[in-house]
Amino acid sequence: MLNIKSIVLFVLLASTATSNRLGEPNDDTRRLRATSVNLGTAGDYAILTKAGVTTTGVTSIIGNVGTSPIAGTAITGFGLIMDSTNLYSTSPLVAGKIYAASYTSPTPSKMTTAISDMETAFTDAAGRVGPDYTELNAGNIEGKTLKAGLYKWGGNVRFTSSLTFDGNSTDIWILQIAKNVEVGSGAQVTLSGGAIWENIYWQVSEAASFGTTSHVEGVFLVKTGITFYAGSSLNGAALAQTAVTLDTVTIANNVTIAN
Repeated sequence: MLNIKSIVLFVLLASTATSNRLGEPNDDTRRLRATSVNLGTAGDYAILTKAGVTTTGVTSIIGNVGTSPIAGTAITGFGLIMDSTNLYSTSPLVAGKIYAASYTSPTPSKMTTAISDMETAFTDAAGRVGPDYTELNAGNIEGKTLKAGLYKWGGNVRFTSSLTFDGNSTDIWILQIAKNVEVGSGAQVTLSGGAIWENIYWQVSEAASFGTTSHVEGVFLVKTGITFYAGSSLNGAALAQTAVTLDTVTIANNVTIAN
């Protein structure tokens, strides 16, 4: 016969299970659904594009830069210095190497592979199913704290002043965005609880723009272009299937330096 304690325990367990089905997913469920996106050799770049990179002002990039299939002439504003091998170039603005499809072999095939890996990563992130959160706040994530998991929006995603990713160093975030990402001027992304930018994937099916003096974190897999306005910054990677435009920007990606 069930005693009172057994009955109470049964009711509490049932209530918890119902809550997990109807409300927010628990931590175990989130971690199962959001697993890392394999960037392949695209992960070797702080900036990787198919249509070039342009900068104005005093930009600072820590990490490698690459573009393909467009030629190195589409990398402008960097004061490129060609290495004696013609395999890569350098720039006073870049702590890393700069690669283009027009450089000496085997650089063209290296870049073709990197671009293919970028497109594969985009498709992987876009194809994840079973989102933990759908249409969160109709895309207005201003002031939100995002726990690890898979997020999905059918329109634009924007925030005007703050956004926080809260989780540990092994947690994964994948943000599936069907249109644009719009980050307001001065807006700041903060990581808490040990979260790291390498585990935050923004899959953007249109364009991304970062307002003046804004700061963002993560890997941006963007179908079209990425625009950084004056004084904006990124800890992470800007991987665009068209062009990246910079204006006095700081991008830090120490992960790529060794490659």
